[in-house]
Amino acid sequence: MAADRQRRSRGTRPSIRAVVDSGTVELEPDPDRPRGWTLRLDEAPQSHVDLDDPTWLEFEYIRRIGHVADLCAPPGRPFQALHLGGGGMTLPRYIAATRPRSLQQTVEIDAQLIAFVREHLPLAKNTRVRIRNGDARAMTAKAPDGVFGLVVVDAYGGSRLPAHLTSVEFVQEVARTMATEGVYTANLADGGGLDFVRAQLATIATVFPHVAMIGDPAVLRGRRFGNIVVAASRRELPIAELTRRTAADPFPGRVQHGRDLDDFTGGAAVVLDTTATRSPLPPGKLFSRR
Repeated sequence: MAADRQRRSRGTRPSIRAVVDSGTVELEPDPDRPRGWTLRLDEAPQSHVDLDDPTWLEFEYIRRIGHVADLCAPPGRPFQALHLGGGGMTLPRYIAATRPRSLQQTVEIDAQLIAFVREHLPLAKNTRVRIRNGDARAMTAKAPDGVFGLVVVDAYGGSRLPAHLTSVEFVQEVARTMATEGVYTANLADGGGLDFVRAQLATIATVFPHVAMIGDPAVLRGRRFGNIVVAASRRELPIAELTRRTAADPFPGRVQHGRDLDDFTGGAAVVLDTTATRSPLPPGKLFSRR
């Protein structure tokens, strides 16, 4: 789910709508990109896809995850990736274009949404992406040990991350599937005091010794609701280059790590399966269209 800033203008092409398992899906044309589309689910923007240019990342948070993906391995080197949450499959397309021959798995719980995307936003024929229908945690439990160079957690149910994808037990299960130098990334949406993000950082840090978060300064200060990307690994993260790329974005972001991140987390409790809750509900007018 994208809660970040985005263009609101609409194109001359007609929108495409359908009812899927999880609600009403709509493809809204991008007026600035001839084959660009924003995918919305019950009004909430889920993905942006440019069928002519899979390297174009419209949403701020996806661009930041893209930076993490770029820095996971030397440029162009293929790796295996697991995407928990499919939507329009923006990031699998990006990795397929920037790292040809990468083997990727995408897990999406909504079978009708998968069919809708296959029809209206088809993947390129040379894209080595296996799309699996099912629950993200259940599918992770079936994955082999130690194979993925990148795991992306972005499996929102509507506008909220399900509780069972927020616990330390879940993060441990994901870590089991990752290569030694693999990177875990998660899209977290929060606002206000950022209590949900703080608890997620504390939880992820019990599994991975190296953690960083990336976000818009206004979101990090609790001034507005938005997306925060967390990156974590067993190895040191490329903080300097990640900071440089994030600062150069159209909407510059900030990277926090180390002692600053420890101070931000502030002793938040680790989330267990028995205490897990969904991510907070976005403000009612956040996704209104002018």
